[in-house]
Amino acid sequence: MHHSLRIQLTLPLLALAAPLAGAGSSSDPMKETFDNAWSLANLYENKDNPHIQKLAFTGRLQLDYAIIEGEGSPTAGVTDDDLDYDFGGWRRLRGGFKARVFRNFTLHAEGDFNPDEDPVYQRMTDACIAWKPMDALEIKLGKQGMGFTLDGGTSSKELITIDRNNLSNNLWFANEYVPGLTVRGEAAGWNYTAGVFSQGGGDGEFGDFDQGTAWLASLGHDFSGRLGSKVADLRLDYVFNEETDARDMFTNRNLGNIVSLNFSYEKDNYGCRGDLAAGDGFLGQSSLRGFVLMPYCNITERLQAVLRCTFLTSSDPDGIRFARYESTPLNGNKGDEYQEAYAGLNYYLHGHKLKLQTGLQYIRMNDDADNGGEFDGWAWTTGLRVSW
Repeated sequence: MHHSLRIQLTLPLLALAAPLAGAGSSSDPMKETFDNAWSLANLYENKDNPHIQKLAFTGRLQLDYAIIEGEGSPTAGVTDDDLDYDFGGWRRLRGGFKARVFRNFTLHAEGDFNPDEDPVYQRMTDACIAWKPMDALEIKLGKQGMGFTLDGGTSSKELITIDRNNLSNNLWFANEYVPGLTVRGEAAGWNYTAGVFSQGGGDGEFGDFDQGTAWLASLGHDFSGRLGSKVADLRLDYVFNEETDARDMFTNRNLGNIVSLNFSYEKDNYGCRGDLAAGDGFLGQSSLRGFVLMPYCNITERLQAVLRCTFLTSSDPDGIRFARYESTPLNGNKGDEYQEAYAGLNYYLHGHKLKLQTGLQYIRMNDDADNGGEFDGWAWTTGLRVSW
């Protein structure tokens, strides 16, 4: 089954890439084709209509194939001797609608789907209304993304690695879509976000507003003008998460205070992103700290090479989770020191809207508790990313 899925994924990727291998010039005929295809997602647009200015179909489709091969310290009944694993199939499938109404208001509703599950509908991601009278002020109310840390604050549509780094995976609330109220804006090179979110029990929609709140504050500045670069963003994120005994919550990390200092820089064909972050745990979750450094090079207009180094440590045993695919052969077990080296390639067929991504990782997890969380091995993931 897995080998069949691998073939089903690989052949379409090669079919897409082959006719476009030489594309990328300003006279690229494929660009117009892609632009016309993606314009079909705009169902209606009329700036002169005082009631509805735009209605668009939104979403993303992501397919993955992953192979894990590693060694560990198996514990009877906790982990198997064989830590190898492979997966092929849906990573994300989302669809919905976004409308701009009455000039300054935006309505957004989107859901998460999985054709391999029953029911196909999994949960609601976005269900919110935003009012933006100016660039310096936007107020959004409803279920929305709670973005912080380097990769946690980056949409999965725009990641330059095949998936988020494990520092963000451990500190960021992976169930990122939470009912809340946010205020954000940009002015004079500064950008800010402040928000309060429900910690209530999660049910796929709005959940219960019964377990306190989580607070987010973020302040950033664009230094690109001073540095003469294309991108030079520095941002400080802070989250305060009320301690609660509940487990089935939207905010699903037992971390009380989380701080992330992250940056993105790009000039000419080279760039680098990084994150220095920490969080203090409660209710048995260890405190965490670590860093990510991610240099990259735009080899051509379409081809990009990315490296990533991740280090994460916990103050107590069993404080660190593995990422999505590595966690499966380890049966969800944890460790206390995580190291990763990643090398990847991205091929942008139509920017972030249509791209092929692949990444090879060397991963090492230390497990002082010796209860099934040790890992030393490799992971390779490749996939197709489409968004509209």
